[in-house]
Amino acid sequence: MFTGLVEALGEVVSLSLSPSNSRLRVRAPLEGVRVGDSVAVNGACLTAVEVSGDGLTFDLSRETLERTNLRFLKPGDEVNLERALTLNKPLGGHLVLGHVDTVGRIEVLRPVGEHHLLRVSFDERFSPFVVEKGSIAVDGISLTVNRVGPNWVEINVVPHTFRSTNLRRRRAGDLVNLEFDLFGKYAVRYLERVFGKERRLLEFLSDLRPFGGL
Repeated sequence: MFTGLVEALGEVVSLSLSPSNSRLRVRAPLEGVRVGDSVAVNGACLTAVEVSGDGLTFDLSRETLERTNLRFLKPGDEVNLERALTLNKPLGGHLVLGHVDTVGRIEVLRPVGEHHLLRVSFDERFSPFVVEKGSIAVDGISLTVNRVGPNWVEINVVPHTFRSTNLRRRRAGDLVNLEFDLFGKYAVRYLERVFGKERRLLEFLSDLRPFGGL
């Protein structure tokens, strides 16, 4: 589990793709990482299988390659890195599992004063998991949603986050890993199981309004 607060920027050394075993090697300025430790790489939870100097090597499963943007990495690319959360570590972002839901596309990334406006689009089926002022992890960065569309979110990126993450290298059209809020996903799943079809759920929410509900 992670916080979505990026600790360091790593540099891709190599990416080896094969049907039997794919591996990613990253030059990582992280201290104390041991073989078997979990590290979030662009928001994807990976296990370190080799540690040598400032180099970390990770095995990549087929699921990871299919769900994330890691398969598109090239030597020299920057990646966001975060070590796993410990009980004595401040939870300054939000709870991030490192289980990427899908890949989104940057539609807009432009400066607004000293800040940056970020708009990311994604498959519309994930839209129930996003709410205004809720949290979303973009390439492992904990960010607050400002606006929500049918298949996009808009986010204000503060100067420190922009400078300290790989967003500084991103451009419109780039693919980013998205992990939606954990509690939102469980809530939607529970309501789907209890109420079944969307119409029954909408009727239930409508019935709550006279009592000050949703």
